[in-house]
Amino acid sequence: MKICVAVKPYRLAFRQALRTAHGVWSERQGFWLRLEDEGGRVGWGEAAPVVGFGTDTLARVGETLTKLGPDATEAELDELVSGGGCVGFAVGAARAEMRGQDDGVGPDYLSVAALLPAGVDCLRAIRGRCELGFRTFKWKVGVGDPADERALLDDLLSELPDGSLLRLDANGAWEPREAERWLAVCADREMIEYVEQPLAPTLRGVADWLMGLAGDYPTKIALDESVVGEADMERWVGMGWPGVYVIKPALWGDVARLLELVRKDKLDVVISTALETVVGARSVLKAGFALGDSARALGTGVWPLFHEPWANGPTAMPFVRQRDLRGLDAVGAWEAGA
Repeated sequence: MKICVAVKPYRLAFRQALRTAHGVWSERQGFWLRLEDEGGRVGWGEAAPVVGFGTDTLARVGETLTKLGPDATEAELDELVSGGGCVGFAVGAARAEMRGQDDGVGPDYLSVAALLPAGVDCLRAIRGRCELGFRTFKWKVGVGDPADERALLDDLLSELPDGSLLRLDANGAWEPREAERWLAVCADREMIEYVEQPLAPTLRGVADWLMGLAGDYPTKIALDESVVGEADMERWVGMGWPGVYVIKPALWGDVARLLELVRKDKLDVVISTALETVVGARSVLKAGFALGDSARALGTGVWPLFHEPWANGPTAMPFVRQRDLRGLDAVGAWEAGA
């Protein structure tokens, strides 16, 4: 059976530039994928790499998808899915939707964590998020001077309602000694859910450092940039990682395989966005619903990211519902996108 293939590149500016330890991020680029079988069934996918996560590049992704041509065989699609990364995610998600394999799975709704801006801007943002009803928050650290950020920490925690949780995301910005200072500060602050990716995955001996930190301090540590794909995940599972896995399905690969491994090893996971458009957001959220209440609050409280309303996933609210997924319009994005 031949599958009709169409690929469309996109380039969309963020409504507000994001500051992370990797620098300032002002736009998102990637590719949308449309698959249609001989029966007229259609599925949609998105392939959009992120610098610092794996080895995918925009040029390489575009070349791989373009090579498919106007149609593809199941064997060709199988090969791309098994290759993982954002291409594996896009092809796997589009094919699963085309086959009707991923609809209506999971609970009616899931809780969502709100993303806070870096630096002192977090204090202004937190009040509005709390008024909306959020009780789990993610704050980008490792952006400014560490001492200044630690000084802000208690001010930020004091703004949180009782029962709230705060995730600190360093994006691999710290050296081991700096990570130790932060974890010592976090040790007696029960509102801190975990510290995410304190060390860069490229740091020499990073696995030993992270395993040591996880054993020396009570605050949980979460891996993010360190678990970009299946091989990374299997390596950390084999080492007996005691912390959390923050998984970005849009960068990891085939969602079906991801769910299989998470369930098999009973991993402590957070399903998180890689700042996708509405096309990829549909599949990321479906992964979260498929895991249901076994996962922590979704790391998807980021939209609206883009100026164009048709490009955004569901508006950031404390909960996302199954019916919100049904309202996400990949066709509209495809038709409106340049």
